[in-house]
Amino acid sequence: MFKNFAELLSYVKQNRKGTAIIAGAQIESAIEAGVMAKKEGLCESILVGDKPEIIRLIQQKAPDLVNAFEIIDTGSDLRKAAETAVALAKEEKGDLILKGKMESSVILKAALDKEKGLKVSEVISDVFVYEHPEGLKIQTDGGINILPELNEKIAIVKNAVQVAHALGNPKPKVAMVCAIETVNPKMPATIDAALIAKMNERGQIPGCIIEGPLAFDNAVDKEAARIKGLTSEVAGAADILVFPNIETGNVHGKMLTYYCHYKIAHVTIGTKVPILIPSRADSGETKMLCMALALATMS
Repeated sequence: MFKNFAELLSYVKQNRKGTAIIAGAQIESAIEAGVMAKKEGLCESILVGDKPEIIRLIQQKAPDLVNAFEIIDTGSDLRKAAETAVALAKEEKGDLILKGKMESSVILKAALDKEKGLKVSEVISDVFVYEHPEGLKIQTDGGINILPELNEKIAIVKNAVQVAHALGNPKPKVAMVCAIETVNPKMPATIDAALIAKMNERGQIPGCIIEGPLAFDNAVDKEAARIKGLTSEVAGAADILVFPNIETGNVHGKMLTYYCHYKIAHVTIGTKVPILIPSRADSGETKMLCMALALATMS
C-alpha cells in the first residue's frame, strides 16, 4: 500500500493520466487544483461555469496558463454547471468530476439522475483517505449515506475495499466502528457490525478481513485492544474504519483535517466516473489529491 500521497501522485502521473471536469469552477480552490494538476503533469481539466470569473481567477493564479484550459460557459447557474459536467462525463469527455462552487447535493443530484446520470451501483459512498504516520488509511462514509441499513453498509464496505485494493493493499483490515466492542440489542449498529463480520468470515465479503463491533480505540490502538482483551488481526491495526452513520464519519473526517492537519482526499464510488465532493473550504492541494485518488481507482 502507498505510504503517502507523494507515492500515490508519482504512481498516477506515470500510469493513470486523464481529464478532470470541474463543475462550477469559479472558485479559487478549484482553479488552484486544476492549475496544480496541470503543472504536476497529473491531468488536464475542463472548466465548467462562469467563464469571465474563471478566466479572472486563472489570470490571478497562473497567468501563463490562461489559454491552457477548455472552458465551457454555463454562467452563474450552478445547477446547469453540474448537469453539463455530468453530460460531458457521460459522453466520455472526462475521467472524473470535481465539484467546485456548489454544495455536494447539487452535483450528486445531477450525477444520480435516473435518465441522465452516472449511477452504476445501487449504493454509492464517499471513501475518505488520510495520510496517517503509519501510511494511507481509509474511513467511510461521512459524505453521502445518512443512516445506512445493513445492505447499504455492506456496499459501503465493498466500495472502501475497492479503493484499498487500488492503493496497493490486497487484503485490508476493516473495523466496523461502534460506541462499544460488544453486541448490544439496544444498539443496532453493533448487530449490523457483527453480521457483516460473520459474512466476511464465511466468504460473502471477500478481499478483506472484517471485525466488529469495535470501539474506535480498539480499532486503532493495539494497547487499548490488549487491555480490553481483544486479540485479532484487525484490533489495533485497522486500515479501514467504517462508521455507523454520516455524523460520526463526517466529524471524524473533519477532525483529521482541522485538528490533526493530515493530508486528505476522498472519492465517491458507485458512479460511471468518480465524483469528487471535497468541502468548498478544502484547499486546492486537497482537491488536487482528490483528483489523483480518483485516477488511481480507475480500472
